[in-house]
Amino acid sequence: MTVTERPRHSVGADVYHEIQHFYARQMQLLDDGRVVEWADTFTSEGVFAANAHPEPTRGRSAIAAAARAAHDQLAAAGVRRRHWLGMVAVDGQDGTKLRARCYALIFEIPRGGPAVLRLSTLCEDELERAPQGGWLVRHRAVTRDDLA
Repeated sequence: MTVTERPRHSVGADVYHEIQHFYARQMQLLDDGRVVEWADTFTSEGVFAANAHPEPTRGRSAIAAAARAAHDQLAAAGVRRRHWLGMVAVDGQDGTKLRARCYALIFEIPRGGPAVLRLSTLCEDELERAPQGGWLVRHRAVTRDDLA
């Protein structure tokens, strides 16, 4: 069952604000190349699945390694990426597990060149409350709009 097929239960404004802040921080960590800190926003057994990848990446260490490889490849090519998340919808019942769905636009900025919209995606997350507070991604599914 996908996130969109599950029953929806609105969250309050405080929780919605927390999730917006979580995503802003998380995407800035990734864009800044702080991939270990970014991977720490996933549960230890977290999953990153994408329709552009043959298999999901499982576990925080593997997620960090994959992000490091991608970031290093872009840096070597002189390209910076910026992720922009919008249209965030958050649903949940008990305040410890949430579902979030948003659009993620990925811009690429080559050194000395203009910013270009590289990808448009749908991001669907299963989030859980971290023991120390805040949120962690248990499962992320990224669907690129240009792929079947």
